Amino acid sequence: MAQGAQKFKAQRPGASKKHQHHKNKGPKKGGRIIAPKKAQVVEQQKLKKGLEIAIRNKIEQEVTQRASTSLHKPLSVVKGAEVKDKPGAVRPGTSSK
Repeated sequence: MAQGAQKFKAQRPGASKKHQHHKNKGPKKGGRIIAPKKAQVVEQQKLKKGLEIAIRNKIEQEVTQRASTSLHKPLSVVKGAEVKDKPGAVRPGTSSK
C-alpha cells in the first residue's frame, strides 16, 4: 500500500475541464493619473513657469515701447499664426543648432 497522501486528484479520461477566465496581460486601456511624489516641487514649478511667462511678456512690452518711440513712424507688431507641429518636425527657417 502507498504511503502518504495523494498530491492531486485523479481525473477521469475524457472528462471536460471548466474554462477559467484569464486576465489580459499588459497595460490597460485609457489614461492614467499618476500623483506626484512631491507636491511642493510641483507648486514651485508652477510658480516658476508663471514668473517666466510674466517676465517674458514684460520684456516684450518694453522692447516694443522703446522701438515705437525711437522710430519716426508708428510701429505695428505682427504676431504669426501659431502652427501646431509634431514635436520632432523641422520647420522651415529654424535650425537645430
